[in-house]
Amino acid sequence: MMQHPCTARTPGVHRPRTWPVAARLALAVGVSALLTLSALPARAATFTPPQGCRLEMTIQNRGCTVSQHYRCSGDGPGDQRVTYFTTDGPTYQSRIDRETRWMESTDLRTGLTDVLEEGAADDASFSTLLATGRDDFDFWTRSNDGERLRHVGHDELTGETVEIDGVALEITRFELTTQNEQGDVLIRRQGQQFISRAHGRFYGGVETSSDWTGARESSDDSPVSFAFPGQAGFGSTRPEYDCDLQMVGGRGADILRQLLRESRT
Repeated sequence: MMQHPCTARTPGVHRPRTWPVAARLALAVGVSALLTLSALPARAATFTPPQGCRLEMTIQNRGCTVSQHYRCSGDGPGDQRVTYFTTDGPTYQSRIDRETRWMESTDLRTGLTDVLEEGAADDASFSTLLATGRDDFDFWTRSNDGERLRHVGHDELTGETVEIDGVALEITRFELTTQNEQGDVLIRRQGQQFISRAHGRFYGGVETSSDWTGARESSDDSPVSFAFPGQAGFGSTRPEYDCDLQMVGGRGADILRQLLRESRT
């Protein structure tokens, strides 16, 4: 399953507090400029991974994003990284481990970074999903401003398979609830995603979500095309699909949704 940062609600007041993201958003322009990928300029036509890393594939997705998937020699065995681009340049990057746990994710517009806390009640497990057809999880992440989020849910295989641009994928269903430290529900998500056994990871799909404000959203982040070394489009940072429909949001809930959607894909 995939990830967003959060706006909590102040207990007793029953309204969203401007979470640390309000301050983060105030810093967004400066922090984002500093973070903007030592790996590449924001509007470069071709992605160059950081030193010590190897780009493995470029995926054009619905929702006007293109993702660069790479591995780095300094990471743990099986770890994978991804950087997402919109028409505005790089917006998000994350690292997962071989079990697709959300090890680290960063919103490059705000500087918000979430890392996995060790000692989860039930870690996400890609191998369990493949072996049994279902994986339940219950874990916490902590942001670089100290805010903690609890993520509870499950992934399950539907038994359906599909081929997209020559890549064999399996379809999953998922549900995810994200809460703050006080137990307030921030985001509920459910929908369909894809997995690749060969690639050892999830890819986005069609989902719906609702946040603490009552707002509901539907999205489609399904992969459309895959480019591997030597193929046309490999390393391209220009998204190609649905960009005429794309609206870039900056609200706390929008950022939270984006982080949650992309943390494992």
